[in-house]
Amino acid sequence: MAVSNTTKALKDIMRIDAGINGDAQYIEQITWMLFLKAFDYKEQEWELIENENEYEPVIPSEYRWSTWADDSEGITGVALLSHVDKMFIALRNLDSSMDIKEETKKRKWLIRNVMEGVNNFMKSGTLLRQVVNKINADIDFEEAKHSHLFNGFYGTMLRDLQSAGKAGEFYTPRPITHFIVEMINPKLGEVILDPACGTCGFLESVIEHLESLVKTASDYRILQQTLKGIEKKPLPYLLGVTNLIAHGIDVPDIRLDN
Repeated sequence: MAVSNTTKALKDIMRIDAGINGDAQYIEQITWMLFLKAFDYKEQEWELIENENEYEPVIPSEYRWSTWADDSEGITGVALLSHVDKMFIALRNLDSSMDIKEETKKRKWLIRNVMEGVNNFMKSGTLLRQVVNKINADIDFEEAKHSHLFNGFYGTMLRDLQSAGKAGEFYTPRPITHFIVEMINPKLGEVILDPACGTCGFLESVIEHLESLVKTASDYRILQQTLKGIEKKPLPYLLGVTNLIAHGIDVPDIRLDN
């Protein structure tokens, strides 16, 4: 399904909810749910790749997207709202003091950092379940690796806000980001910084450009350590982080800063 159709359907559901007051809130609501779905997708990969006995879980099992959100007939109504409220408290206070691996500490830091900046505005657990089910039906992060899902999402949201020109926000079309990256021809190991990264379209193009050179675990670590971005607006920042997670970057080095 086209991104514009998905965002329209989600907006149609959320505009009925008494807690959603305007486009900015509906965008934030969609964004944190996309992030948690993407992070759960990534955590399932880590469980398979890393030794099962050595893997340190990041999100408590009861708050992982696959636990509470994947089942279309799962919890709803007041029970769902209560669960989400508890989830926000738990994720904003993830404790990493007992974790052994540095990777786990970084992953938990990312969760805390993201969840501190977003809120659940919806007041109807029934409508929230409908939104969750729509996201699950329309968004596949395996497919997102090979598409420009997040640029499309935020582009559609910008049009909804009718603020692209007024706010000075313009998102570079993917053919142009690909062309520029090809002309620059970055090499694996070079530090690549996008100081106004938006939804990380340029960094996504860099990942695709270098993909054929990433052959070992060491190459993969080098790629992750050399991609960097800065974005001053919270919503494109969160979509950018989610985008890079979907494209294989464990803990994106993206700063919410100006």
